[in-house]
Amino acid sequence: MTNMLTLMRQEINEIPAATARLIEGSGEAIREAGRALRELDPPVVVTIARGSSDHAAHFLKYAIELQLGIPVASLGPSLASIYEAPLRLSGAAAIGISQSGKSPDIVALTKAVRDAGALTLALVNTLPSPMGDAASMAIDIQAGPEKAVAATKSFVNSAVAGLAIIAEWSDDPALRAALARLPRDFEAALKLDWSVLVDKFRDAGSIYVLGRGPTLAIAAEAALKCKETSELHAEAYSSAEVLHGPVSLVAPAFPVIAFAARDRAEGAIADIAAGLSAKGADIYITSGKASGSVPLPFVDTGHPLTDALALILPYYGFVEQLSRARGFNPDAPAALNKVTQTK
Repeated sequence: MTNMLTLMRQEINEIPAATARLIEGSGEAIREAGRALRELDPPVVVTIARGSSDHAAHFLKYAIELQLGIPVASLGPSLASIYEAPLRLSGAAAIGISQSGKSPDIVALTKAVRDAGALTLALVNTLPSPMGDAASMAIDIQAGPEKAVAATKSFVNSAVAGLAIIAEWSDDPALRAALARLPRDFEAALKLDWSVLVDKFRDAGSIYVLGRGPTLAIAAEAALKCKETSELHAEAYSSAEVLHGPVSLVAPAFPVIAFAARDRAEGAIADIAAGLSAKGADIYITSGKASGSVPLPFVDTGHPLTDALALILPYYGFVEQLSRARGFNPDAPAALNKVTQTK
């Protein structure tokens, strides 16, 4: 490839500006969604998404449960598109996430959930769109045109939009302040250098990516991007769950990335990382607390939720480099399309 920036790298670089655009341009819609959820006071929230959007939904699951104490469950789109199963969601809330807003199964489930009585929010990068039309309320995530097949800025803006709604819903000044700082913090995160991973992962056959709580969703997104762009087998696990079987595959020099934020799970993740390091694995962690592991630089955003989200930016920069180092074009992953039309 030439020295020109790939589309993927260009879009990674656009994340801070896209986040600022979201906070400014969709502020009123976000406040309206927060007010609607506060008035409804749902006993449960369900999510509707696939792929990177589902990882954003998983991130928001932890955010809602931690901030508001309300349980969140992911619904399988096939409930509506294939099984046509009746749902009972009176008084519940739903959050659907999609870059295009037009995958048939996602649209079908959004409509079914709204028809079942749930207040349904659609976080979409394309308005108008079928998903936006099917929801009770639609919020433009303002990521801008995303041309690279592997989603980056739309993943981040979906998560930021959800966090902004949660901040309004819970009336949390600390989270509001952290979100206001995010464009600046994301700029700093883009400057972090994780290239130490490239040589180690260039010839790897398989890796583990670990997280816990909100960083588990970041680990899932990281693993997907590794498979999409670099054709490197990557599996995401909770740092606790990895001990229930998957640890048996960890041998000397086995590569592991552990995502830890500045939250209550940091110490637990670091302890697991130290244990894997003692088995001879090559452990890289976004913390200075794990003995025997290589620390990766991170941005301290001042809030545990935005701390976790900011970790994906230097990872995106690394995995784009890794794709090229392994001889691939990250803008043209094999067998993938920008919009997946699933039924």
